[in-house]
Amino acid sequence: MPNIRRTQRLGLVGMLLIALAFTGLQLTAVTGRASPDTKNYLSYALSLSGESRGEAGRGAIAYACASGQHASLSPVPWTNRRAVGESEEQCVRRLNDSVAYWTRHGNTEGMTAPFANQRFMAIFEARPGYPLFLVPFIAVLGTTWGLWLAGLVIALAGSVCVLLALRAAGASRRAALAGQALYLALPTGTVAMNPLSDGLALALGTAVVLGCVLLLRDRPRTGAALVAGGFALMFLVRYSQALLLAAALAGVFALWAGWLRLKQRQFTPVLRAAGLCAGLTVCSYAGAHLLGWPMGEDSAQDLLTHHYQRPDLPNPWPEFFVQEGVFWSAWLRRQAASPILPVLLALSAWALLKRRSVMLPIALAAGAAGLLNQAGHPNLGQLYGFRLIVFLWLLPALVIPLLLDRPARGASPVPAQPEEVGGGQRDGRVAVAQQPREGT
Repeated sequence: MPNIRRTQRLGLVGMLLIALAFTGLQLTAVTGRASPDTKNYLSYALSLSGESRGEAGRGAIAYACASGQHASLSPVPWTNRRAVGESEEQCVRRLNDSVAYWTRHGNTEGMTAPFANQRFMAIFEARPGYPLFLVPFIAVLGTTWGLWLAGLVIALAGSVCVLLALRAAGASRRAALAGQALYLALPTGTVAMNPLSDGLALALGTAVVLGCVLLLRDRPRTGAALVAGGFALMFLVRYSQALLLAAALAGVFALWAGWLRLKQRQFTPVLRAAGLCAGLTVCSYAGAHLLGWPMGEDSAQDLLTHHYQRPDLPNPWPEFFVQEGVFWSAWLRRQAASPILPVLLALSAWALLKRRSVMLPIALAAGAAGLLNQAGHPNLGQLYGFRLIVFLWLLPALVIPLLLDRPARGASPVPAQPEEVGGGQRDGRVAVAQQPREGT
């Protein structure tokens, strides 16, 4: 018992040290993270705090322009966060002029300030979860420190969910700590700190991953509640990503259940997980449709009409798929020039081949959700960014740490059929579920 308590304390100390190191690094850039969309979320949050639409817009403009003075300029012109040589005063004047223009042209309703036409701003009106999350931070600390602390909480929460998911999947303590550190060191940590909805959606996605692991292990009720709750909250934060993650999980679980059935292994828990995620996929789509939120065709028109500033195309899909080809060919060239992600994905593939864990198919589904999300927005302006494809980076954070543990031997990592013992019955668990955790 003393040794168990000692190792538990060591694990807690390791988790806290990683969190403290990350926090210290983030203190070097309290501001300078704002992107063009930050002012939309911030104005929404300020409106929820009780400010008028005009006051919320001015507060968001002040923050965005002040942050822009600390932002690094990208070598790619269309990804710059501010105009080259633009002063803070010029930035404020430009955005105030934009607000006045769109107000005169009919954008007079909604929680977000009129930084663009009403149809484009409806995209942010359909993401109330992140602005609502920001309200207490902004109310207590103001915009600069409030947004920074909100990002830190989001990043650390996601990293802890990764750690807990790995431990629940049977990984050792050192592997789980490595997963936490990887999550914070990779673009997942960067995206989480940025004042945008992507980070909170990612953190909720890690909670869903944890729920899926519990669902397939020995805590199905807790897992199901965590999966359903995580998706419900993600729907309010970024419903398109929730829809894609639920669909990816449902598809992977269905394929896995079919494979287990062919191998005459227990497939019922996986099939139930597939059914739950499929049901959540339908609910997400139906909910967005009933609420009148922008859907897939709206996203295609947004891309092809420069945020609805040109007339809609009668049939956007041929041009959209042309843009897909342009984007992915450029993306592949980018990966060849800077092969960090390909190397990490190669290590992930090695882990998938060498290890047996319930985590592997779940991580594959999360990565697929990232690719699908990027495919839905083939915008060359995101070529050097990570936020739309960030769920793909979750794959190495969840899978590579498994290489630190010994290869598992035995059958499927899901619960086996109950077996009779001495005239009674007990829940049989395969070797993966029963193996001792290293470091405990």
